Amino acid sequence: MLGLMMDAPLLIPSILDYASRYHPNTEIVSRNEDHSLHRYTYAEAAVRTRKLANALKTLGLKPGDRVATLAWNNYRHFELYFGVPGAGMVCHTVNPRLFREQIEFIINDAQDQYIFTDPCFAPLVEAMIINLPSVKGVVVMGSREQMPGNILHRALCYEDLIAPESPVHAWEQFDEKTASGLCYTSGTTGHPKGVLYSHRSTVLHALAINQPGMFGFGPNETVLPVVPMFHVNAWCVPYAAPLVGARLVLPGPRLDGAGLLEVIRGEGVTVSAGVPTIWMNLLNFCDEHQQSVAPMRRVVVGGAACPQALIERFAAHKALAIQGWGMTETSPLGSVSVLDARHETLSEEARMGLMLKQGRSPYGIEMRITDAEGRALPWDGKARGELEVRGPWVISAYYNLDDDSQFTKDGWFRTGDISTIDPDGFMSIVDRVKDVIKTGGEWISSIELENLALQHPSVREAAVIARADAKWSERPRYILALHPGKTITGAELRATIEPFVARWWIPEDFIVVDEIPHSATGKILKTELREKFGAEQHPDAQKM
Repeated sequence: MLGLMMDAPLLIPSILDYASRYHPNTEIVSRNEDHSLHRYTYAEAAVRTRKLANALKTLGLKPGDRVATLAWNNYRHFELYFGVPGAGMVCHTVNPRLFREQIEFIINDAQDQYIFTDPCFAPLVEAMIINLPSVKGVVVMGSREQMPGNILHRALCYEDLIAPESPVHAWEQFDEKTASGLCYTSGTTGHPKGVLYSHRSTVLHALAINQPGMFGFGPNETVLPVVPMFHVNAWCVPYAAPLVGARLVLPGPRLDGAGLLEVIRGEGVTVSAGVPTIWMNLLNFCDEHQQSVAPMRRVVVGGAACPQALIERFAAHKALAIQGWGMTETSPLGSVSVLDARHETLSEEARMGLMLKQGRSPYGIEMRITDAEGRALPWDGKARGELEVRGPWVISAYYNLDDDSQFTKDGWFRTGDISTIDPDGFMSIVDRVKDVIKTGGEWISSIELENLALQHPSVREAAVIARADAKWSERPRYILALHPGKTITGAELRATIEPFVARWWIPEDFIVVDEIPHSATGKILKTELREKFGAEQHPDAQKM
């Protein structure tokens, strides 16, 4: 017997329709390339988005066609987030920080029909366009005055494109499993791989983000997504915020400490989301200029492990840093470390221990850890195995790629993370499968060592790699970047970490570098570090 309930499809345009009807005067504030601010409301955004959807059809685009974006967090990009899938097409957000060859591969693999680009990326598109045979045209996301001179002289102007179109658009009705968005992994090894989202997965993911134990946005808050809209849909914040009528602030291209503090204080931002490096830079600026991050009260930290020092520094500003975990393949929300009432009686040290974990999954995500033979391991906080997940916003196959190596026979996605899960369901990533250090057959967690090194006031960033060792096969080695003008000795570093780990975990040496290399999405490039510093002996290594 089936229930007698309406079968209303979960479609992305319904989110903006809801915001424009029930929160029509709530603002979207967007910083432009010239650092000026643009303001309009959800109601005005909905009108322009319908015009955009009509314009896409005027261009000859058909359902299922891919439309690429090369853009920062701004209001026109927001309109594409809704207008492209609303017209039945696929919004393909492309990361402009990738190498040009990677961008060309991604656009060609997706067979994008049009590219919508911010003016600042027009020279990049001009340089690539000859190698992009599927691209029929380019739209510059600006006004007529912002159109590039001799660059892309045949490009269309976004404002001219949507101006003549009707603001009335009856959104297409289609299966909620219809593809809506396409994001590619950062591709630190091999070619990037495409993850194709659906309307259903995106709407469910946005609903999950707004659970009180997750990001917990509300209509009385101002949300600042610092994570770029070209990276996993800005963690779905541009969908989750209008879903509850939260005020939305889009920071544009200026993500330095001064620029972020300006919009946080000027626009009354209460909650934000971004990677640890961004927040370290903001806090450094605040400390140098004796400023506060107020009124910001909550900060979601993801993309890399959140160090204890970052949580403590935000606490000094009376802001709560919340660690989250996810992947492009999980849309990306997989877990969030939010404590509940029963944790209030724990010691400060125990509470911090939980906050440093990647946390519990929301309803909709299932987790397990398995051994090398694929057997499920206990949730005792001690057993370590590969983390596997499944759920309605988890990938089932890569786009345009016949490769099932990351999927188990019973339908789970293999994340490549080595993790523990405690009896309360708090998951902790101890390493990546490819980064774990095996000394004499025993595992050493590079992530734990990195977080401990960050407790030293001189250390700005830390990476731990495996170096060759004649006796033990592999041993850990620190690669450190220090704050300007600071120094560190081996004895100081050893004293910082020694009380917290087994003696055989402690590296024998460390190397100080000016900068630690990162991928286009902010992840440390350990492959590059291993190639450069992975030999057993290195002339720059200092003893601990």
